Amino acid sequence: MPLDALIPSRHKLSTKIVGALLGFLLLALTAILTTLYLSWQLEGSAAAINDTGSVRMNSYRLAILLDRAHDGDPRAAAAAARQLNHISATLAQLREGDPQRPLLLPPTGAIRTQFEAIAGEWQTGLRPEALALARLAGPARAAAQARFGEHTEQFVARVDALVKLIERDSETRTFWLRGSQLALLGLAMVGTVSLIYLMFSLIVEPVTRLHEGLNRMKEHDFAVRLSLESRDEFGQLGQGFNQMADRLQALYGSLEERVRLKTATLEYQNRELALLYDAAAFLQRPQPLEPLCRGLLQRICEFFEADGGSVRVLDNSRGNLHMVVHQGISPELVAREHCIKVGDCLCGEAVQRKVTVIHDLRKMDKAYELECHREGFATVSVFHIYAQQQHLGFFNLHFRSPKEFDARAQSLLETLGQLLGTAIENLRLGAREREMAVSEERNLVAQGLHDSIAQGLNFLNLQVQMLDQSVRDGKIDDVAEIIPMLRAGVQESYEDVRELLHNFRSRLVEENLVGALETTVDKFRRQTGMAAELVADIDGAPFPREQQLQLLFIVQEALSNVRKHAGASRVLVRLQDREDFTLTIEDDGDGFDPDKLAGLGDSHVGIDIMRERAVRIDATLALRSAPGVGTTIELTLPRAQRRAA
Repeated sequence: MPLDALIPSRHKLSTKIVGALLGFLLLALTAILTTLYLSWQLEGSAAAINDTGSVRMNSYRLAILLDRAHDGDPRAAAAAARQLNHISATLAQLREGDPQRPLLLPPTGAIRTQFEAIAGEWQTGLRPEALALARLAGPARAAAQARFGEHTEQFVARVDALVKLIERDSETRTFWLRGSQLALLGLAMVGTVSLIYLMFSLIVEPVTRLHEGLNRMKEHDFAVRLSLESRDEFGQLGQGFNQMADRLQALYGSLEERVRLKTATLEYQNRELALLYDAAAFLQRPQPLEPLCRGLLQRICEFFEADGGSVRVLDNSRGNLHMVVHQGISPELVAREHCIKVGDCLCGEAVQRKVTVIHDLRKMDKAYELECHREGFATVSVFHIYAQQQHLGFFNLHFRSPKEFDARAQSLLETLGQLLGTAIENLRLGAREREMAVSEERNLVAQGLHDSIAQGLNFLNLQVQMLDQSVRDGKIDDVAEIIPMLRAGVQESYEDVRELLHNFRSRLVEENLVGALETTVDKFRRQTGMAAELVADIDGAPFPREQQLQLLFIVQEALSNVRKHAGASRVLVRLQDREDFTLTIEDDGDGFDPDKLAGLGDSHVGIDIMRERAVRIDATLALRSAPGVGTTIELTLPRAQRRAA
C-alpha cells in the first residue's frame, strides 16, 4: 500500500506547505492590491486637486474676459463663452470621474457635499450671472460687474475650501499608502521568517533527526528511536524507522543464535545430501539383494543413530513379509518375526494401511506389550519401500530411547525407501532380462542343434535300422555300403558339434568386431579349404557388445550353411559401416529357389535363426539366390535404428 494512502489529507506534508504558501500569497496579494488601490485613488485625488484648482483659476479668468468684452474686445467675448463651457465641463468631469487618467473625487461625505454646493452655485448662480453680464451694457453693467466680482470671490473661496478638503483626504490616503507599503515590507519579512521556520520545522528538522538516527544505527546503536511529533510523511518515515530499529535490534540480539541454528541446519542438510549421494551411489552397484539392503540399512542407522533395524520384502501372492536383513535385533526376535503376515502386529498394519508409522511403545497398553517393547525398544518406526507406485516392502528403525521424526526427516527416509525400492526393482528386472536372454539363446541353440545334430542323428538312426535289417537278412553287400555312410554321418555330426561348440564359445576380444570376424573367416578357410575373404570398410560409431555378438553369430551361421549346403568354392564377407551399416555374405555355390525354402520344413532352420538374431538388433535380413548362381545374404541396420556403444 502506498505511503500517502495511510496519511489523512489534512496531515500531509504537501497540504501543510501548500496551505502556508497560499496563505502568505493571499496576504501578499491583499497588501499589494490595497497599495495599488490607494495609489490609484491618490492619483485620482491629485488630478481632482488640479482640476478643482483650474476651476478657481478659470473663474478669475472668466471675470477678466467679461471685463475685456465690456471694453469692446470682440475676442474676449468669445473666449469668455468658451471659458464658461470649460468650467462646466470641468465640474461635470469632476462629478463623473475619469478612470483612464485617473480622475476622481475622494468618496467622502464632506468633499461630496462641498462639491455639490460648488456645482449648484455654478449652475444656478455664477454661470447665469456671467451670461447675463455678457448681454448688459451701459451704467447697469458696471454695477452687475461689481456684483459678479464679489460673487466670484465667494465661489473661489468655496473652491479653495474644496481643494483643501481634497488635500487633507490625500494626506490621509498617503498615510495609509505608506502604512500598507510598510505592512507589505513587514509581511515580506515575516513571511520569509515564517517560511524558513516552517521549512525548518516541517522538513529540515525531521531530516536532521532521521540523519542522526541513521548515523547512530550505523554505529550499531540499535536502541535509537525517533520522536514522532507529526502525522505527515516524516511521521510515517519516523514510524518506519522505529519499526526497522526494533527488528534490527531483535535480529542483532538473536544473531548468534540464528547463526548457530542456520549453521546446524546447513550441516544437517549437508549430511542429508551426503547420505543421499552415498546411498544412491551404493545402490547403483551390481550386487545381490542382501548386501544391497544391509549396506543401506547400516547407513541409515548410522545417520539417525538407531539402535537397530530391519528390511522386509513383501510377497503379494501369499501376503507375507520376509525379513531380508537385520541389525541390532536379538536372534530370538529375528526367529519369532522372520516372516509375518500383512495386518499382523503394528508393522503388518502399517503395510496394510500403506502409511508411514512411528510407534511410541511407552504409550501402549501393557496388556498388549509387543516383542519390540520386551526387547527394550522405546520407539519403532516403519517406512515403506516403493518403486513405480508398487509397494515392495518396508524397513524398520528401532530406538531404545524415545525418538521423534520431523517432516524433513520423514521425507528423507521416504526418499531412501524409494531409492531402495528402485534398486530392488532393478535387480528383479535384471534377473528377468537375463532369464529372457537365456531363454532366447536356448531357443536359438535348440534350433541350431535341430538343424545340425538332430538331422544328422536322424540320418544315422535310419542307417542303423537299415544296417540291422541287412544283418538279419544276411545281406553283406548292403552292410558294406551302409557302414561308410554311417562313418560319414558320424564324422559330419562330429564336425557339426565342434562347430556349434566353437560358435557358442565365441567371444569378442576387446569388443573388436572386425578382429572376431577375421578369426572366424580364417578358421572357416582352414577347415573347409574354400577361398574366404573379409572386406571391411569401417568408419561408423562402434556398436554395443550385444549387437556385435549377434552380428558375429549371424556370420557364423551363414558360413555354416555355406559349408553344409552351398557346395561353393569362394565366399566373400563384406562390411560397409558408414551412417547405415550393411553386412553381406556372398558365395558362388549351387544356389536355390527362395520361394521353395518354406516347403523344406526343418532342414533349413539356419535362415530363421539369422532372421531372429537380426530382429533382436533392429536390423533387416534379405536373401537373394537362384539355382546355379550362388547365394547372397544382406543384413542392413539403418541409421535411425542404430545404437552407439
